[in-house]
Amino acid sequence: MVDLFKDLESYGHEQVVFFQDKSSGLRAIVGIHSTALGPALGGCRMWNYKDESEAFRDVLRLSRGMSYKAAIAGLNLGGGKAVILGDSHTQKTEALLKAFGRYVEALGGRYITAEDVGMKVKDIDLIRTQTRFAVGGSNEGGSGDPSGMTALGTFQGMKAAIKAAGLGEDLSGMTVAVQGIGNVGYHLCSYLSAAGAKLVVTDIYPENVERVKEEFGAVAVAPEEIYAVDCDVFAPCALGAILNQKTIPNLKCKVVAGAANNQLETENDGFALMKRGITYAPDYAINGGGLINVAAELDGYNKEEVLGKVTKIYFTIQDILALAGKEQIPPHVAADKIAEKRLNEKKVSGSRQVVKL
Repeated sequence: MVDLFKDLESYGHEQVVFFQDKSSGLRAIVGIHSTALGPALGGCRMWNYKDESEAFRDVLRLSRGMSYKAAIAGLNLGGGKAVILGDSHTQKTEALLKAFGRYVEALGGRYITAEDVGMKVKDIDLIRTQTRFAVGGSNEGGSGDPSGMTALGTFQGMKAAIKAAGLGEDLSGMTVAVQGIGNVGYHLCSYLSAAGAKLVVTDIYPENVERVKEEFGAVAVAPEEIYAVDCDVFAPCALGAILNQKTIPNLKCKVVAGAANNQLETENDGFALMKRGITYAPDYAINGGGLINVAAELDGYNKEEVLGKVTKIYFTIQDILALAGKEQIPPHVAADKIAEKRLNEKKVSGSRQVVKL
């Protein structure tokens, strides 16, 4: 049995809301981790969870990660996330998305939604017909699909990580194993291919694999084989908790730098990577490009300004790894220290931002 309040206390959430709409079949959970820096912004994920407990834990982990992501990116935003329980390929309907939009609107701006796994720009467009509190659509005021910006930031952070690992900064000739080649993974492969990297890829959807094989000359392996690929960089770009006591011993890379959220299954796994001498670029720091992109809509979107901020993720990762080296701590601990410092300073001051929608 899930101890809901114990989990809430453990993760430090302000609020978790469960939504159900019988007519559309919507079952959704919104996690608001923190509004210390501003309204909680984070994507909506639609996934076929094995049960409600798995969905609940996922929304807690993801929303907390968004608080840290916004803090370390220097944004005046809090952390939130939503999950819709269901198969996005077979159960997503217009009625379901509109119902979700109405529930988001009912939160009054404490949570702002956006695109995530299982959701597309057109879905956000539909949600935006029901709520003011959604970003990343293509209709009026929207900036469109943020996956390209997420990939760009990840690419920049990867360069900082390989440099910190003593591999130089030139990806030409390096082998990068990419796990998950959906929207973000595909764009990352594009950047890596243009930089001259050799790609080894995997995905649970064969059509994604064929696309990157044809366009970028990637070599494909089965999903369970990706961890043991002999490579310079392992780039997780699918779901979370894939770095754990089972997979870490199989890694043959020098750097882990990818766009997936919550890559470490437990805190101990970050220490395990450090013990093995693998440089880890903390996920919420390296994959912040998408958040930076959609957050810009709140103040009037300017693509050139966004590009400038996203490319600076290089320096964010550089600073985190420098602190980790100086204090002899794992990079995920160093990243947390930087993010928590900003969060705690804001909590002490008591100031909060109001969403401008």
